[in-house]
Amino acid sequence: MFVMELSYTAPVEAVEEQMDAHIAWLDGYYASGVFLASGRKVPRDGGVILAGGVSRAEIEKIADEDPFTVAGVCAYRITEFIATKTSGDLSTVRETLPN
Repeated sequence: MFVMELSYTAPVEAVEEQMDAHIAWLDGYYASGVFLASGRKVPRDGGVILAGGVSRAEIEKIADEDPFTVAGVCAYRITEFIATKTSGDLSTVRETLPN
């Protein structure tokens, strides 16, 4: 599983110009089951996406396709973790530790 942390590299006004395209991009990955949760950071200097079911290489490619990335208004920090404990709602993405 991955925590995708976005940090804005441009003023919020420039980010807002890309928001509709960014939301459409999010919706596509929610529909495919890759994205599990997302939202703005507080204070509003970026956002966070929780994702799973893909490889590190795939998640990096997905981040590169974000309209925010393409427009140069954000940078990603991607952290991989093994979700060994989850709420019941996320039980389908629960993982086991490797041997």
